Amino acid sequence: MSLNHLPTRVKLVDVGPRDGLQNEKQMVPAAVKIGLIDRLQQAGVRHLEATSFVSPKWVPQMGDAVEVMAGLPRRADVVYSVLTPNLKGFEGALAAGANEVVVFGAASEAFSQKNINCSIAESIERFAPVVVAAHANGISVRGAISCTVGCPYEGEVSPERVALVARLMKDIGVDHVGVADTIGVGTPRRVQAALEAALRHYDVADISGHFHDTYGQALANTLAALEMGVAQFDTSIAGLGGCPYAKGATGNVATEDVVYMLHGMGIDTGLDLDKLVDASQFISDHLGRKPNSRVSVALLNKRAAL
Repeated sequence: MSLNHLPTRVKLVDVGPRDGLQNEKQMVPAAVKIGLIDRLQQAGVRHLEATSFVSPKWVPQMGDAVEVMAGLPRRADVVYSVLTPNLKGFEGALAAGANEVVVFGAASEAFSQKNINCSIAESIERFAPVVVAAHANGISVRGAISCTVGCPYEGEVSPERVALVARLMKDIGVDHVGVADTIGVGTPRRVQAALEAALRHYDVADISGHFHDTYGQALANTLAALEMGVAQFDTSIAGLGGCPYAKGATGNVATEDVVYMLHGMGIDTGLDLDKLVDASQFISDHLGRKPNSRVSVALLNKRAAL
């Protein structure tokens, strides 16, 4: 496809503070999470996942959600998304001042049972009152569809399963869906098939890509989605993340790597790559390791050589 047919501007939602950090075994203090979000904002990020209102019993890393939300250096032009698996979680998110909530389902029955202890149909029943309450309070709802091309328990996932979950989410009023390759097994054509399935029920402007880089395919899959007109993607600073239910799955594609690719293609993101690298270094230093981003490592090596 000609570059002329690709989006000229792409919106990136940085999910590092939530989706990325929730898988870290070492507890990350609220002050560090707030510092990371502040640096992302300074880099131009205007949509991010700040935390999740889930039981600390299941996700201890997110037990400081109220503290994080209260300590944020808020900007009026930033969307602060939080994950809310049920109505109780939504009530916490509302009280904390979230301006978008995220519900998450799976295109795999086995993954749904392992991840949220219920069937796909039951998960939609849980989300329905969350959507009603959110809309009543003027809050948009984003839906994440996990395992749209592969599942650690069921293997390959058919596009029909993706279409089913997209339809169920549309039926309860979810505003936007993210098509996620949760375990990073997707390749471009398989990802396009999953996106085409979601497009049966959502306009392309209301669909985003969420690609993990387990097999090194995330950038290729991002380009494949761009070719279909998708112009919103979840990315994770420093390539943070993984999947606790998928052994070996690595983090979501690194924000820095996607920005480098997009800027090199003449596609605007509104983000400052050097400041993203600063944010990447900040959280990676705290975690005691190098960023899981080739662009950050390359640019940090270049800085060290000057």
